[in-house]
Amino acid sequence: MLTRRSFTFLSLASGLTACKQPQDNAVTRAESVSAVPPPPPMPDFYGAITDEPFPVPAIPPGSVRPELWRQEVANPWPDRVRGTIVVDPDARLLFFLQGPDRAMRYGVSVGAQGFSWSGTARLQFRREWPRWNVPESMIERQPELEPYSVANGGMDPGPGNPMGARALYLFQNGEDTLYRIHGGATPEGLGQAVSSGCIRMLDQDAIDLHDRAIHGADVIVFPSIQASDAPPLY
Repeated sequence: MLTRRSFTFLSLASGLTACKQPQDNAVTRAESVSAVPPPPPMPDFYGAITDEPFPVPAIPPGSVRPELWRQEVANPWPDRVRGTIVVDPDARLLFFLQGPDRAMRYGVSVGAQGFSWSGTARLQFRREWPRWNVPESMIERQPELEPYSVANGGMDPGPGNPMGARALYLFQNGEDTLYRIHGGATPEGLGQAVSSGCIRMLDQDAIDLHDRAIHGADVIVFPSIQASDAPPLY
């Protein structure tokens, strides 16, 4: 027989059961979230660099896809001379050929100028913490950059300089191509088409390439089928 006391007890028990179910779901959801693996740790060479004239911060874990990390790979062009640099703008990759068998591969981001030129050039010179000399064509579009023109001495090196920690300058038939391989890439921009610059590298990678590069070596830049879709300069 269902008495008032029995009815009250059953009601309370039902209420407790109803309250308990969402808690179980919450625990399940929390466990599901915690089961997502953390991003792989970045290689040690992407840590902070503190012995440069300006600080180079560490690359945060998970901010760069592993396939864009600096890594040694099989040399795709074994017939090319050691020291040759090959740039594939559409693949967003740069190769430094170490010998017939091996190459060092770097992920890059590509600016509008990086899509606009192709061919074989000579590595004419390299610069540590280069100045940024804004060309007149850019100043015409952005007059506020006039203080950084060639006539005004360019922009001082440092963390705010878009050239980053290192730059390689390409010449062809004795003339400057205005094509640069340089640092200053952001982790989130690596592997992307970006609005400015030529071939941009993480500063850690630009420093590494600068130290490996050979004066006078060939730099081969593949033509881009994406050139017509390249973003405008700035």
